[in-house]
Amino acid sequence: MIGGIVLLLFLVPSAFNAAAQDTVSFTDLEAFEKPGKTWQVAGDVIADLSEKGRLDIIDGSGVLVNLPTDKDNGRDLFTKATYGDLDLEVEYLVASGANSGIYLQGMYEIQILDSWGITTPRAADNGGIYERWDERQPEGQKGYQGYAPRQNASKAPGLWQTLSVSFRAPRFDAAGKKIENARILFVRLNGVTIHEDVELFGPTRGAMAAEEVSRGPLRIQGDHGTVAFRNLRITAFDNPAPELRDLSYALYRGKFDAVPDFTALQATKSGSLKALTASMAGDAGQFVIRYRGQLDVQTAGNYSFQFNFPGGSGNVSINGKEVGASGGANLSAEMYLEAGRHAFDLAYLKVQDWMAAHLGAEIAGPGIRPVTLSDQSLLGTRGPDPILVDPNERPVLRSFMDIPGSYRVTHAVSVGSPQQVNYTYDMDHGSLVQVWTGGFLNATPMWHSRGDGSSRPMGAVVHLGTPALSLARLGSLEEVWPSDTLGSKFRTNGYRVGTEAHDLQFLYEAFDLQVEDSLEPLEDRKGIRRILHLTGSLENTYLRLAVADQITDLGKGLFLVGDKAYYLKLGGDSALLPAIRSSEGQQELLIPAKENIAYTLWF
Repeated sequence: MIGGIVLLLFLVPSAFNAAAQDTVSFTDLEAFEKPGKTWQVAGDVIADLSEKGRLDIIDGSGVLVNLPTDKDNGRDLFTKATYGDLDLEVEYLVASGANSGIYLQGMYEIQILDSWGITTPRAADNGGIYERWDERQPEGQKGYQGYAPRQNASKAPGLWQTLSVSFRAPRFDAAGKKIENARILFVRLNGVTIHEDVELFGPTRGAMAAEEVSRGPLRIQGDHGTVAFRNLRITAFDNPAPELRDLSYALYRGKFDAVPDFTALQATKSGSLKALTASMAGDAGQFVIRYRGQLDVQTAGNYSFQFNFPGGSGNVSINGKEVGASGGANLSAEMYLEAGRHAFDLAYLKVQDWMAAHLGAEIAGPGIRPVTLSDQSLLGTRGPDPILVDPNERPVLRSFMDIPGSYRVTHAVSVGSPQQVNYTYDMDHGSLVQVWTGGFLNATPMWHSRGDGSSRPMGAVVHLGTPALSLARLGSLEEVWPSDTLGSKFRTNGYRVGTEAHDLQFLYEAFDLQVEDSLEPLEDRKGIRRILHLTGSLENTYLRLAVADQITDLGKGLFLVGDKAYYLKLGGDSALLPAIRSSEGQQELLIPAKENIAYTLWF
């Protein structure tokens, strides 16, 4: 008997990862082969923006630090374990001017560099896939086949950055000859995809060997600069993927609301297949296709299944047992399978004759990346082409904006700039919501089809917390900051556009004060400057500059906000009298309100 399952398939390589994940906690250096003396374990690190190469360490564990000296430049660090295909996630933090890198299999380098403020990144910049090298070529032509990031998603020195890499090792035949090049499936830096499906034709410069291998260690460059790492997670994909064998199909024209008795039907068309496909049915019409074959599984374990049956529904069974349960058009299911061959039976019932026929199928298992069992028709589920907003053509966009905490800003104004420094302002609270560098906005959710009115930042976003009034009247510093505008007499007066289209000044009233709130991207692309002008009685009025789980005073008006998420630098007015207080489980940075207040965010 065939059971019913269907789903919408999303092509995310690690979405159904059933492989074991190896987490390196950095409580010691046992995971590495003969670490050099410059490598050590610490509890935390703090960078000094004014001094190149400086990281101050805090005792403890959980953070891997490389501190080269004049006497010891350091050396590279190699894992004892070796890897083939893998997904890697790690957080790192660079000192000012620092340089490092991560070599996959010790051969292919993802660059780590202080690239803060760079507008047009190169292959040698942060997140770049480093060049290959040929000393025989003339000067200026030795480097080749490097890949620059799509955009500079880097953060400032001293801030934690997140790197995610999905890697496919080169393939070799039984004689050891390379038959497929290595590939970078994707690289994401601080949540931004900066590389996708990149073929690596050979080792990059500085590889540990000239000849490529099927397995190799993870290697961290240690002879170029001061850098720290934490939360290293490696997911290995070493097991062979399941395959469909002896696959056949039978196509039956007509409308079928349920799986029929196939013994009573005459097939319109039938034959053998190499992969699941609905191409034999044409683009339109109603039908049911039955597929039968053997699912060859070489590694026992839990397997995740994904199927897509546009315009209808589907039914699947393995060894006569339903995979999941029927339920509309979409389904994700899991099943434990022993090693060996398993009877596979699938029916695709298409009832909406105006939709194109596309059958999609995917499976993942222990140590096995998601594998597509269907043909190229799977590409039909990728979705619409994106609608991207160019800040040179439309520097200001009003939309909904979703931020963490399931909060939707309904009166959001997002502003882009030539410096690629962007921000979102909440008109309902007179509040700066988020800032980011890089690409401006993806407006596909807003403008595609009927749309939902929202847009999405395309760069490395720094969220500044749930929107709330920046100003409040407090009887004392122990009083809780108001969570809404009730009682504040808040009223927005819109915004003015300055000499440049992206130069906005937001206007509002609160607590009988007139507020002019200006935001200026820095010319060096390193952050944004906020200037507030207040008119009216300032008695008992405070400005909340930041709220986070942690705020660290670094001295001279410089503060480190959150888990090293961004810096906040006060202007030179010593009368601002900043105070860090704890309130409702978080820390807040407050200053007494003045007629003119200026501060800068670096990120």
